[in-house]
Amino acid sequence: MPTDIYTSPLSERYASKEMQYIFSQDMKFRTWRKLWIALAEVEMELGLSKDGKPVITQEMIDELKAHSEDINYDVAREREKVVRHDVMSHVYAYGQQCPKAAGIIHLGATSCYVGDNTDIIIMTEGLKLIRKKLLNVMKELADFADKYKKQPTLAFTHFQPAQPTTVGKRATLWLQEFSLDLEDLDHVLGSMKLLGSKGTTGTQASFLELFNGDHDTIDKIDPMIAKKMGFKECYPVSGQTYSRKVDTRVANVLAGIAASAHKMSNDIRLLQHLKEVEEPFEKTQIGSSAMAYKRNPMRSERIASLSRYVMIDALNPAITSATQWFERTLDDSANKRLSIPEGFLATDGVLDLCLNVVDGLVVYPKVIEKHMLAELPFMATENIMMDAVKNGGNRQELHEKIRTLSMEAGKNVKENGADNNLLELIAADPAFGLTLDELKASTMELSRYVGRAPEQVDAFLGNVIRPILEANKEDLGMKAEINV
Repeated sequence: MPTDIYTSPLSERYASKEMQYIFSQDMKFRTWRKLWIALAEVEMELGLSKDGKPVITQEMIDELKAHSEDINYDVAREREKVVRHDVMSHVYAYGQQCPKAAGIIHLGATSCYVGDNTDIIIMTEGLKLIRKKLLNVMKELADFADKYKKQPTLAFTHFQPAQPTTVGKRATLWLQEFSLDLEDLDHVLGSMKLLGSKGTTGTQASFLELFNGDHDTIDKIDPMIAKKMGFKECYPVSGQTYSRKVDTRVANVLAGIAASAHKMSNDIRLLQHLKEVEEPFEKTQIGSSAMAYKRNPMRSERIASLSRYVMIDALNPAITSATQWFERTLDDSANKRLSIPEGFLATDGVLDLCLNVVDGLVVYPKVIEKHMLAELPFMATENIMMDAVKNGGNRQELHEKIRTLSMEAGKNVKENGADNNLLELIAADPAFGLTLDELKASTMELSRYVGRAPEQVDAFLGNVIRPILEANKEDLGMKAEINV
């Protein structure tokens, strides 16, 4: 890595090699050449001719294919200094390698034929990799939820102790959000289409000229190109470019995944503060330069940090889509070169971090139990009141007594720093007719308070998540490599 110029931390620190390749120069320009080959093949197969002679021959196609991957970047770079046009520079460079085919490269097309179709292809490949990583995060979360589905824990509303849940049930809340993201991703991925080859304003006027006004033949061009490039179809109408609404839809999928990851990472950070759950911490890892004892949730914090970037980044394609003029303007280009790749690279990094964190998430049941027991007397008051009524007490009078005693116990905890003594206060009040031993016996079984949480985990995993994972089992088994 050069040290005297700016380099993106997305490449240096966060994104995987696989995602970096998808947005690499090699991927881009090799795809350009595949598109030029596809166009030439279609034109040849549709019988493009002049004076009864074919314009494109198999010999030309073979020559183009022979040099589809050995890109002469040096020639293209030098040519671009002269013509100031990236597409024409690469047309020229390709022609230098393929002298027999030089005259038919890019025939009838405009720059967006290679530029926009390649963008669609690259985003599609990026979504496929994101999908694979998302499925693996879901698999790890499903296993975690299943393992801890019966582990009681304090639930929180407003980050105040509330009716208990289980560690596994809480994980299903994270998992459900990722499953919704998968639904959105699959919808967008399944709807991706190529631009095709429609010319400078989308009217295919150049092909009308090439094929002597034969509309039936021209109707075959886009479907044939789509098939050769592995797509079902092309967008039926366009200006010079595909609708930038497509970029918005893709970026929104990434932003949705980022939002789900951010929520999960926030919960983990709060739980790590409580010492109930902890992200992986390696033996040689340093938590703080000043405080040697610290174990900061650095990876969860990084998830949140990158996720915020992705969520904000989604505004770029939306604003670009809204401000396109008529059949095309060029104020999208520089923005797309940044916002789309960076959105994918950052989301890729987020999912790698999620996979790493969930795979090594540590749960501390003893701490969880301690926190629950400190709050349990308050949460057991309804059960205690019912038991006291069975012993002959008055429900309304007991309710008021429990309310008063709860306030006294809460004051004792908050102002005196003492333990929760609500059970002792209730036992001392003859109106309840319950001894301290009886009260403890009726409240100490933590699993009594989690409702149907374990059953809900089983049902959710069995009915929703496991079928998804089984249908995509060939994509599972990934491990994340974290650079820093």
